[in-house]
Amino acid sequence: MIPAFDQHVPHDGYAWWYIDAISDDGRHGLTLIAFIGSVFSPYYAWARGRGRSDPLNHCAINVALYGPSGRWSMTERGRSSLHREQASLRIGPSGLHWTDDALLIDLEEWAVPLPRRVRGRIRVHPTICSNERIELDTAGRHGWTPVWPAARVEVAMQHPGIAWSGSGYVDHNAGTEPLEHGFDSWSWSRAETRHGPVILYDTQASSGEHGSLALHFDRDGEVHELPVPRPVELPRSHWGIARPTRSEDGTARMEAVWEDTPFYARSRVNTALLGERVTAVHESLSLRRFTSPWVRLMLPFRMPRRSA
Repeated sequence: MIPAFDQHVPHDGYAWWYIDAISDDGRHGLTLIAFIGSVFSPYYAWARGRGRSDPLNHCAINVALYGPSGRWSMTERGRSSLHREQASLRIGPSGLHWTDDALLIDLEEWAVPLPRRVRGRIRVHPTICSNERIELDTAGRHGWTPVWPAARVEVAMQHPGIAWSGSGYVDHNAGTEPLEHGFDSWSWSRAETRHGPVILYDTQASSGEHGSLALHFDRDGEVHELPVPRPVELPRSHWGIARPTRSEDGTARMEAVWEDTPFYARSRVNTALLGERVTAVHESLSLRRFTSPWVRLMLPFRMPRRSA
């Protein structure tokens, strides 16, 4: 089962579909997130403050291309620009579509801050599948499904003119309240090993409770809990965001900085999992920083809104 695009998203809630990939030669990377009830939208936060918290009126596709000819785009759109069925989602001119054996993504966006086109197609083919929803909080308000813990990704962009293939990953998150109501921060990473993908999650709840997950997916898609590896502190980001991660031998290092923003950092790191050195996609998120008024006032310059 794949997470339906037409699922119910409650007021104040959210749903997102996340894809990342690293090219086989290591020169390129991407992340793409399709949001309904965009959790990082200042417009959605301000609407909630006014009592008008329709998640379908705050949708976006965020695409980031890393490496040569990099691009970053995230335009928020209103309810009239959202069209969805169980297997297809369109937000403005871009869309995602589940087929029997792939996820197809057609992009027609504009990058910021320089207005450059982001146009092309991405195909994602699963190599390992999982249907297991995992609750990230004790109240069951925030759930995560590692839909395709391992995948192959084909990228064919007309703007910028790049094409590559590599290893990838797809997951889905959904919640019934704003993300910052449940968490102060989290760090997440995923890596492919010879024995299958490993995913690490560390969460700091708003209540102060700390949670850690270390999951291994075998080639049949069965999930196995691992002993949580040793904590490692990577260098803080330019904006002062902590980058905690984990490694079996207690060592990890930065390979590349993908994104460095006031409230989150995304990186490519080298770590030790299941007895080998591996490259991982790593994310650190500070929701306490995200709720700062100065951060929310900055975000419209990075995330413009087109309501019609």
